[in-house]
Amino acid sequence: MRANPVLFLVLCFAPVVLSNAFTLKQMSSSVSSEPSKKPDEAGGSDGNRQNPVSVSMTEGSTEGSASVPDEGSSEKNLSDEVGRLEKLKQREATLARILASVRREKLSALRSRPLTIGVVGFGRFGQFIARSFAKYGRVVVTSRSDYTDIASGMGVKYVPLSDPSAFLAEKLDVIVFAVSIMSFEKTIRDFAPHIQAYVSETNRGVLPGPLIVDVLSVKEHPRQVMLEILPKECDILCTHPMFGPDSGKKGWHGLTFVYERTRIDGVVLDPAHENTFHQLAAADADPCDDEAGSFVELGSGTVHNVHENSEAHLEGMDRMERFLSIWEEEGCRMVALSCADHDAHAANSQFITHLMGRILGSQGLGPTPIDTKGFETVLKLVENTNADSFDLFYGLYKYNENSPQTIKKLQVALDEVVQNLRQKEESEGSKVC
Repeated sequence: MRANPVLFLVLCFAPVVLSNAFTLKQMSSSVSSEPSKKPDEAGGSDGNRQNPVSVSMTEGSTEGSASVPDEGSSEKNLSDEVGRLEKLKQREATLARILASVRREKLSALRSRPLTIGVVGFGRFGQFIARSFAKYGRVVVTSRSDYTDIASGMGVKYVPLSDPSAFLAEKLDVIVFAVSIMSFEKTIRDFAPHIQAYVSETNRGVLPGPLIVDVLSVKEHPRQVMLEILPKECDILCTHPMFGPDSGKKGWHGLTFVYERTRIDGVVLDPAHENTFHQLAAADADPCDDEAGSFVELGSGTVHNVHENSEAHLEGMDRMERFLSIWEEEGCRMVALSCADHDAHAANSQFITHLMGRILGSQGLGPTPIDTKGFETVLKLVENTNADSFDLFYGLYKYNENSPQTIKKLQVALDEVVQNLRQKEESEGSKVC
């Protein structure tokens, strides 16, 4: 009779299988009846912890498996996640409605007390910013050239620069000096006596003089000039719109606007103190938080509060906030930064960009039949930087104390790269010999 191989294997291994099944069943019963240990009691003395594994055994089975959530549990988890996402979306929509409501109120507040803004320098950049200012208030401009027609076309008033008293007689809340870096100090010196006379005759020290704002590409230089020359009754705001008529021709949304609140009601703010840069909105958010609405006076360290009992102080803070809000409403990315930090960053970004553009432009680079995308970018850099006046480039160098160091670093880097090329060339030459 021929033996059946399957039957033979079953008879041989059946005792082993039954024995293992019985042993595992005992282990399972022992594990399930053992009291659960606290986390710090588990594991060995070496500090290692064993991850608990749930084992499910059935009599006559030799296989163990980790417990798997049943279908009903999975559906419940999915339902919870879907419900959570829906709740988050509802909260997001609620916050969006609140934000939209606040912005409408903010815009209404701006229009309820519109600023009268004067712009000194009605060239390309002056016209660029005056057009947007006109949406939020009354704008009066002055310049050497006669821009009466252009001003009328955008709904602003033109006053000749030769008559600064007539310009100031327009009862300006804010004066923006949109002149070149090279002519800034002279322009401020020319205007300062007229501003002083205007403040003395009209306000008699009761209210602050006009808020004075610069828009230069360097910041420490205009800051020092304005603090030194302007009457103490004038508040000072140092700003740098990091864009111009070309980059901002389609709007200012997402474009960077850098600013430092420099002086308010005769108090020079300490830019190193973080509360210096708090928006009034942040200060008003928690009326119990005294520090949120405070700022520190430079030198003395005296702490002042935005709600100090001074009409000039309150008027100055409100006016500065209204002016900054114009840039916010236009969609600018607002960056509060000290003038010193601005210049340190600008030397290694803006100035070096202009420097490289000028260097490459001096080589007479032009398009070729085999231009790569990278080279096209280089040509665009040359075109953009050389389109600006050399006075602007020179001003970025002369009036930013960090710029000479940027040039030195570039020279060292160039020498290092050239030296590496020569060393590589010499190394290959010696191998050939």
